[in-house]
This record gives sequence, structure tokens and C-alpha cells, in this order.
Amino acid sequence: MQKPTGLSSDHFNFHITRLLDLDFVEKVKKGSYKLSQKGKEYANKLDTDANTIERQPKVAVILAIDKGDGRWLFQERLKNPYFGFWGFPSGKIRWGETIKETAARELDEETGLSADFRIAGLYHEIVRSKETDEILEDKQFFMVHCTNPTGNLKIDFEGGHNEWRMPEDVFEREKHFDSVEIEIDIAYGKYKDEAIFFERTTSYTKDQF
Repeated sequence: MQKPTGLSSDHFNFHITRLLDLDFVEKVKKGSYKLSQKGKEYANKLDTDANTIERQPKVAVILAIDKGDGRWLFQERLKNPYFGFWGFPSGKIRWGETIKETAARELDEETGLSADFRIAGLYHEIVRSKETDEILEDKQFFMVHCTNPTGNLKIDFEGGHNEWRMPEDVFEREKHFDSVEIEIDIAYGKYKDEAIFFERTTSYTKDQF
């Protein structure tokens, strides 16, 4: 292994020892090593052309919680970024979780409710800065339509405030995510004759983000 690297023996051994300490490689036999499971996962994230870790979109769920009387559960975000913005509850998918498991966990944590779940579609949103056009976020959301909600609604929690509202009420608020109407359309299956995938690019000012 050493010869192709062009490194001295001491230099090579230093790097091998470091990789062993980090659990990126495993010793097979004297002078022979292989990538560990952790090393394979790290290598899978590498952009070999740029020699950097590949940046990837955030993956999360959006919970479109339908009360059945025209009202939906909207959440005021009380943390950065997007402090004060109204939209649907959302949350990141954890490693090893199914989409419905994430939906159930996030629904319980942020609202105290349980519901029936239907994966309605996939929504991809790229957020750019209005001032610089720099990409601020790249997010892929699984839209989950939640029906027959039951339980005691958690009105306030750390980082947010929940209310049952008609969509028009939220649209009138100065700060609301401009994707809400699209998300409701996906939940209702408006795009079923085309695809369950919707993609768009939007932008926010530095004060909004």
C-alpha cells in the first residue's frame, strides 16, 4: 500500500495509525488494510473530483394536519431561522426512521396529537438569498397528510405555537411560508395527474432567514 502513495515509511505509518484510531480502516493482516463500515460511509460522502465532503439536501417531513372542517393546524415558528413565520409543522428524518415513524414522532413532540398518515408526495425547495442569490438551504420534504387527529393539542412548546386556522387566515399574516398553498395542494392530491413531486426555488431576505 505504501509504494503508490509516495510517502516515507514513517509518514505512511502515521496516517495508517490515525485511520485505525478513527475506525476508518481495519487491519486484515500484516501490511494489509480495508475500509471499515464507518470508513465506507465516509467515502460514500466524498466528492472525489473536488476532494471535499459532498453537501446534500436536508431531508424532512411536513405535516399537513387536516381537522376535516376546513381548518388545518398551523404553527408559528419561534426560533431561527424564519423566526415568526407561519406554516405547517415539520421535522428532520432521523437515521433509520421510516417516513411515517418520523411523522408520528414529530406530531407527538410538536402537537401532542396522533393521527392517520398518508404520504402525499415529495416537495423539493431551494432557498436563495434575495440580496446575494447565494443558496441558503436545499430541502427535500416528504409531504404527509394527517387526518382524524386526536388528543389534547399542545398550544405552546419550545420553539413554536400551534393554532387551528383556515388557510386564508394564515395567508393574511405578514410572515408566512409562501409554500403553504402548494403543500395543501399536494396533500389534497391536486397534482396526482402529473406527479407527486413538486420542485421550486424561492428566496428570502437576510432579515427573514
